[in-house]
Amino acid sequence: PSYVLSGPAMNVAWTDDQLRACLTEAAEVSKDKPVVISDFIEGAVEIEMDGVAKNGELIAAAIHEHIENAGVHSGDATLVLPPQDLSAYQMERVRDASRKIAKRLNITGPVNIQFVAKGTDVMCIECNVRASRSFPFVSKTMGVDFIEAATKAIVGADTSDMNLPTLETRGRPSNYVGVKAPMFSFTRLRGSDPVLGVEMASTGEVACFGANKEEAFLKALLSTGFKMPKKNILLSVQSSLENDMTHSAYQLHELGYNLFATKATGEVLQKNGVPCTIVGYPTEKKDGDDIPNAVDMIREKEICMVVNVPTYESKRLEDNFIMRRTAMDFGIPLLTNMNLVKVFADAAHLHAKGELTGLDSHTLFDHYQSETDADAWSNPSEFH
Repeated sequence: PSYVLSGPAMNVAWTDDQLRACLTEAAEVSKDKPVVISDFIEGAVEIEMDGVAKNGELIAAAIHEHIENAGVHSGDATLVLPPQDLSAYQMERVRDASRKIAKRLNITGPVNIQFVAKGTDVMCIECNVRASRSFPFVSKTMGVDFIEAATKAIVGADTSDMNLPTLETRGRPSNYVGVKAPMFSFTRLRGSDPVLGVEMASTGEVACFGANKEEAFLKALLSTGFKMPKKNILLSVQSSLENDMTHSAYQLHELGYNLFATKATGEVLQKNGVPCTIVGYPTEKKDGDDIPNAVDMIREKEICMVVNVPTYESKRLEDNFIMRRTAMDFGIPLLTNMNLVKVFADAAHLHAKGELTGLDSHTLFDHYQSETDADAWSNPSEFH
């Protein structure tokens, strides 16, 4: 629909039949409103520019990238600042387009511009003349308050003393990386499918700093309540992703994890020389069957992490849903995006080598328990 925010009722149609079904449903729901149809670009990187403009000139800017490919709602995406995997060419195309858009719209105040990049194409998805949900993350990581700068720009106040990063700024921050990870409430929403898409599902977020992308990513992931797997990992991905999964699976095998996989995934991994144990699909559960069943292993907490990455080509929709939903219901860490799996495997590898620090997260309440009155910045009788 043309009037929605955060992606409600937004769908991706992969075939003519799916497009026909989507348009039919839209006509039934709201006949008098137009439908927006956009070209969906597979395998593209999503990039965002958060900035502050004054009379059409950007006086503050920060460019960050998504770990997930375009197609995951920006509110559910994992953000990295400064970008670690963008080319100098892509960065310059984003800077050039940002300048032109801000000037053409004569923007004064906060602005968020989203881009999609594939090959040598860097295209603007949308421009929002408002503060985005990533403004606090950008402000913390860059060390300057973008909202204060936007407010001053709107009222005509001077910002020259704020040390704002601009599109020309390089190497800021220079000695750390920030990663913002989404938080979800799937465990409280019985029957919901914990998989990411074009409709926003996150209900919170957490950001962490690290010496590199992997350290910041793992800190942020663990801070959302994700637990590092101890022993057994279940893998189940669509056939088009099995080659990508082979590389990450072997990394996890080298770290000492026992890998279990559903039939199709397991056969490919074994053929590629990755040791794993094949388990049965949830809907093929039979009494007296010698092959362990995936859903039973999740329920009995024999599995420490579930990797289930579906695509539009997936045929075993019920089996995939049961595995994802059971993992949620029994508090088992779940990854449903191939790019996240790759970064997690890289981060786990560095963690095992002892190269990551500060991964032991504590809640605020735990911190208060260990804090003495002398350490606190407020009196014990004060609310804080």
